[in-house]
Amino acid sequence: MNLDRVEKIAEALLYEGYMLYPYRATAVKNQQRWNFGVLCPRAYSEAQAGSEAWMMQTECLLQADSSTQLNVKIRFLQIVNRSIGKLKHRLFELPHDREPEFETVEKLDAGGHTFTSWQEAVEREVIVPTLRPATFSLSRPVMFTFPSGRELEPLRDENCVIAGVIMRQWEALRGSIEIDSTNCPNDVIKIAVRVRNLTSDEAPQQQTRADALMYSLVSVHTILTTESGHFVSLLDPPEDLRSLAAECSNIGTWPVLVGDEGDRDTMLSSPIIVYDYPQIAPESPGSLFDGTEIDEILSLRILTMTDEEKHEMRQTDQRARQILERTENMPPEQFMKLHGALRGLHPVTREAR
Repeated sequence: MNLDRVEKIAEALLYEGYMLYPYRATAVKNQQRWNFGVLCPRAYSEAQAGSEAWMMQTECLLQADSSTQLNVKIRFLQIVNRSIGKLKHRLFELPHDREPEFETVEKLDAGGHTFTSWQEAVEREVIVPTLRPATFSLSRPVMFTFPSGRELEPLRDENCVIAGVIMRQWEALRGSIEIDSTNCPNDVIKIAVRVRNLTSDEAPQQQTRADALMYSLVSVHTILTTESGHFVSLLDPPEDLRSLAAECSNIGTWPVLVGDEGDRDTMLSSPIIVYDYPQIAPESPGSLFDGTEIDEILSLRILTMTDEEKHEMRQTDQRARQILERTENMPPEQFMKLHGALRGLHPVTREAR
């Protein structure tokens, strides 16, 4: 398994859609976020007549023998609400035993920077203990919980006096991972992994979508790896396994082989459909988060922004600021690489003419 390649692909898909061009909080298309792989609380899903999912299912085929092991990992983002507070009384240090008095504001200028409210994200990961052929089906679901939290970050002015705070707050999340297996002919096992959001008890019953997202699992991915076994491509299965592959039921996600071409020990199941063995283009200097992104066009558009627009982009999000700085410092030869590259060319034989 090429772990580095797998991690890069998983990371790119995890943050796909995190923020869209023009990478500013005031942009209309960034007002409703987190559209890929969202598992909302069940109560909210049912209130929306199922238009918002609360469960995701991956099914794939594994060629196995008595020595085969299976590992399953779930990754997702949790939303962190970032708000800005202006202190009623300026301080040199934040007290350790209590929160200082502050009022919540839309934005605050401090230390030559403008700080605004926004939704950030933190990565979460749940690893299922290694499974063996006799126990590919879990006797009971793996339950996971992430507790709620709140933290303050001081904002200092030009004189190093604390003028305000960044308050980051996240809600408790609770969910489950269920794994079933079905023995099929020719030493093939159908593996089913279901991820459920069980946060309904903690979440308010009457919610807007923005409220529900604070209790949601976002951009949920399933990574399956095996030792002494081989996964079967669902896009291009062997002829004798096509009917079994067609029977696999994937809900809200799609599994593909990842790693080096020909590897069959890792499956990445993502809400974004890609081909087997997806790759990050070597010409790409970094992720731009925008769905169906075209690096050259987005990079050129970023450079055409006004100074005011770039200023807002810098203050909206740390990842947006990194995109801007990377683009502004990109050398001309790197821009030329973004224009395009030829791959997969083969000489034309006389028979093919």
